[in-house]
Amino acid sequence: MSRITTTFAKLQEDGRKALIPYITAGFPFAAITPSLMHGMVEAGADVIELGVPFSDPMADGPTIQKAGDRAIANGVGLVQVLAYVREFRQKNQTTPVVLMGYANPVERYDQIHGKDRFVDDAAEAGVDGLLIVDYPPEECEAFAAQLRARDMDLIFLLAPTSTTERMQQVARVASGYVYYVSLKGVTGAGTLDTAAVEAMLPRIREHVSIPVGVGFGIRDAATAQAISRVADAVVIGSRIIEMLDGQPHEKIVPLTIDFLRGVRKALDA
Repeated sequence: MSRITTTFAKLQEDGRKALIPYITAGFPFAAITPSLMHGMVEAGADVIELGVPFSDPMADGPTIQKAGDRAIANGVGLVQVLAYVREFRQKNQTTPVVLMGYANPVERYDQIHGKDRFVDDAAEAGVDGLLIVDYPPEECEAFAAQLRARDMDLIFLLAPTSTTERMQQVARVASGYVYYVSLKGVTGAGTLDTAAVEAMLPRIREHVSIPVGVGFGIRDAATAQAISRVADAVVIGSRIIEMLDGQPHEKIVPLTIDFLRGVRKALDA
């Protein structure tokens, strides 16, 4: 059983909802990521989504694109991301870590290091799940099985435009949780329509039996609380990146802790 499954089972038992913050690995400073991850856990994060920097992130808006560009300029790629997870695991063996990114860095990693090395190295580092935006579910059954054999989950996006057929395809291969993109657009775009989310989640649950997290557009504690009434998890990314952009090194972790504590308090209220 993966750490993600164990975490959601415990949250359900306690009647609580998961807080899943996202940060781009290597942003805003190359070496700060493990400390930032520990700060997020201290503030009440249940799962951490760690963005893998990539030069052409099609699902991400300007905020996360800029963070990825900065991380790449800082010399951060998939090798460094796995090193951050290893460092995090030296002190934390329980909080799930999900890598969110794109096919290109994963497939390039295997080209350089050898066939299937990414899955082996991610498992060894302590990764618990992968969300690869441009891996369609109908082509991922073997990959999902390979991950499950190493106690890792393959997580997929669903959107307001997802058809019943797509939900069924995702349900066949996804594990851990599914990530519902609450907006038509990229990360950080638009204003969240909580009523539309409330209407969509029962449709998803007709086909998907694992937990459903909601992200894209959650920017504050009040919105997170509203979404948590219908979702199993709330995902916050662009708002954190915006908050940290331009801040000095010493303020990065305290600012993140303060913000996420407010969200955690709202979720638990």
